[in-house]
Amino acid sequence: MPGPSAPAAPWESEERQRLLALRPRGPRRWWRVAAAAVLVVEMLERAAFFGVAGNLVLYLNSAELKWAGEQASRAALVFLGASYLLAPVGGWLADVYLGRYRAIVLSLLLYLAASGLLASTAFPDGRSSFCGEIPSARLEPACPSPGCQYTSRATYCAPTLYAALLLLALAASSVRSNLTSFGADQVMDLGRHASRRFFNWFYWSLNVGAMLSLLVVAFIQQNINFLLGYSIVVGCVGLAFFIFLFATPSFIIKPPTGSQVSSMLKLALQNCCPRLWHRHSARDPPSAQLLPDQRLPQPGPSPKEDIANFQVLVKILPVMVTLVPYWMVYFQMQSTYVLQGLHLQIPNIFPNCPTNRSETLRAQGSIYKIPEAWLLLANVIVLLILVPVKDHLLDPLLLRCKLLPSALQKMALGMFFGFTSVIVAGILEMKRLEYISSNQTVSQQIGQDMYYAAPLSIWWQTPQYLLIGISEIFASIAGLEFAYSEAPRSMQGALMGIFFCLSGVGSLLGSSLVALLSLPRGWLYCPEDTGNINKCRMDLYFFLLAGIQAAAALLFIIIADRYERAAKSPAPQSCPRRDSG
Repeated sequence: MPGPSAPAAPWESEERQRLLALRPRGPRRWWRVAAAAVLVVEMLERAAFFGVAGNLVLYLNSAELKWAGEQASRAALVFLGASYLLAPVGGWLADVYLGRYRAIVLSLLLYLAASGLLASTAFPDGRSSFCGEIPSARLEPACPSPGCQYTSRATYCAPTLYAALLLLALAASSVRSNLTSFGADQVMDLGRHASRRFFNWFYWSLNVGAMLSLLVVAFIQQNINFLLGYSIVVGCVGLAFFIFLFATPSFIIKPPTGSQVSSMLKLALQNCCPRLWHRHSARDPPSAQLLPDQRLPQPGPSPKEDIANFQVLVKILPVMVTLVPYWMVYFQMQSTYVLQGLHLQIPNIFPNCPTNRSETLRAQGSIYKIPEAWLLLANVIVLLILVPVKDHLLDPLLLRCKLLPSALQKMALGMFFGFTSVIVAGILEMKRLEYISSNQTVSQQIGQDMYYAAPLSIWWQTPQYLLIGISEIFASIAGLEFAYSEAPRSMQGALMGIFFCLSGVGSLLGSSLVALLSLPRGWLYCPEDTGNINKCRMDLYFFLLAGIQAAAALLFIIIADRYERAAKSPAPQSCPRRDSG
């Protein structure tokens, strides 16, 4: 982590003095303890999150719960969507009532309780306590005709599991939105480049947690049992909670300063819908209709600061919104990239392992298949390698040469790499379909399902995963830096929450586009090809995403150029601008 750097602007010096006053007295190296604790807590929290999300469909579809595949998939989508869309809630509560420190502590406690509730459903006594006994299956006559339909069975333990998953999503989103800015607070007084390096290492820690979860927790859940896997999740959250409490004496703890979300909404209504605003203000009490200068002094930002910060917010939001198409591309690695990989030839972990010696070994043959989800490790590993290289070599070199790009320029570069990733995926899909059209397929069993794959190794997917990993270094890390450094101080928690919320919006828009193209005559509509995509045109879907990303990148460049030109002009004293680096 960085040490003190060159002198900053006057407003930045004031901010540093204020943070220095909040830092505990003692050795000057306390900031290292604080920053390290935040990074370890983030690593453990991400390991816990991926420990739940990685095999959730497999757990719900297991023999213990017996959910249908579509019911399990729906629950997983609800959990993932809520974990992003609820992020502004935790940020707003921290800004207004709790402060970031208490918000993180309470969120970790909620995380611990919800993960414990989920783990309790993984063994018979726990399930019977929280869910009752599993209903016995009714014997029904065989389907008399091809057109008849079966009644869908009820989802056992659904209220308990949905409650646990939604509480987990709320806790994870609150930790994500508050821990990021709380960690940046610990190094804010060290110089203008400190937050940039912190976000690099914060993202590195996040991916260490993801890698540990994919390699260890997901493997244990799938091959040993879910109780042990979910117990590790509970242990990760509990350890994160105690590390955070242990490091409390070293933290800079800022009190809640209030959120300007309500003021921003009022100003937006006043500017966009003046008639509606006048009707609303006519119903307010007389004291609320006084001019700002006539009101009694109130704690928090003044009305002039509200207006100035609203102007800053109006400039920030278009930049963040134009990043949504990038998230549409980014989340393909957890959806359509996985689907594409299932239809490529997947080798065994132990190629020389004789699988024909007995029926038992034949039944376990799929266990020794390389899990397709492990290709996500290509994304994780490239981040783990390149983030330290970028932090120790590339950024200092570019800084000495005065060529270090701004956060907005890095985000544009990240969009370019995301564009190339989906283009590479489309080209690979075109080649795969050429083999399919000439009837060159191989049958491979993955779990209980049979897939008809092209005779192309799954390792051909590695470039698209590597490219999306490189794009994440520039777009996502720089996006976090931009959201923190450019936000009005009283809205930092809420803005970080909005950043993560918009990434969830991108994921949902990508899913909606898949659903739209799966309608009759759509590129992804192939009902006669049940369980496979060999008669779909997923290559055209990838190229469509590339076109959307290219158009969004051009719009982003225009908006970012206007933002940077406006930022270089003299800013009002009432709304000091943070360094965007």
